Amino acid sequence: MTPSAEQRVADLGEDELIASFVPLLPRGRHTLVPTGDDAAVVAAPDGRFCVSTDVLVQDHHFRLDWGTGADVGWRAAMQNLADIAGMGAEPTTVVISMVLPPDTLVAWVHDFCRGLAEACEPHGVGVDGGDLSAGEQLVVAVTVHGDLAGRDPVLRSGARPGDVLAHAGSLGRAAAGHALLTGGRRGGSDDGLVADFLRPRPPLAAGPAAADGGATAMMDVSDGLLRDGGRLARSSGVVLDLDPLARTVPDVLDALADVGARLETDPAQWVLSGGEDHGMLATFPADVELPEGFRRLGDVRAADEHPAGTVLLDGGPPAVARSGWDHFRS
Repeated sequence: MTPSAEQRVADLGEDELIASFVPLLPRGRHTLVPTGDDAAVVAAPDGRFCVSTDVLVQDHHFRLDWGTGADVGWRAAMQNLADIAGMGAEPTTVVISMVLPPDTLVAWVHDFCRGLAEACEPHGVGVDGGDLSAGEQLVVAVTVHGDLAGRDPVLRSGARPGDVLAHAGSLGRAAAGHALLTGGRRGGSDDGLVADFLRPRPPLAAGPAAADGGATAMMDVSDGLLRDGGRLARSSGVVLDLDPLARTVPDVLDALADVGARLETDPAQWVLSGGEDHGMLATFPADVELPEGFRRLGDVRAADEHPAGTVLLDGGPPAVARSGWDHFRS
């Protein structure tokens, strides 16, 4: 079914709407019984599975005038797949629940499903069910499952003094893209940064690679390097000391310098506080060669001079306006 440009979900009803978009959704490599019954059936060859969930709320996490339905679908998938990779596992399936205002365009829902498929299918991840409800505000809730494939899960609590702190993926680019969107600026060379916010590309393979490479602790960076680094440090009872950014990520600072000057923002603020890139933050023993794609950011220190959970920059407190994203604080 190809919906007309003006067709709304209220014009179809629940069953017809579901029937119209289910063919757009991918079936995963571990899916035994896909969408269509009371519950999907998914194989768990390892005997264990990882599970995580996340919610995106219109005008809080995304805006309809910023991008397409496919952008929202892609982002909803990727930020959840990154949570599974952050455990050292491989994502296998997601289920999606949506609250849709009755006047939501059917074409937007189909576009959303295409974005989900574009994000999930290359990784063998199935979209295997969910739920629909009517409501006043568009809400997307995603639950993702993953396969450890015989690995031990890499927790936040395993970092030890003397470990190396490393990161794989982008830093600061999605935050810069968000700043451009909120400032009403886009076009030309800025479109790449805007795309990095609308469609983050977490290094999903880096999570299992880090687990196989001896990572002692790991998580994906969703709320900012400082905030999420603090969570990892607090769970491990340690302090993280970041090396100077000009030494660890000079290419990142250079790439963000122009837009930073135009928006009167120090790119270091985006690198330290922006988290929507969903890269992998991990710690490794000092004698371990970092897996491909990881770069050293600093060291893990004992919590003696500073409380556990502290994140330092070159031995001192970072001079930033905010430490990262918090849902309940401005």
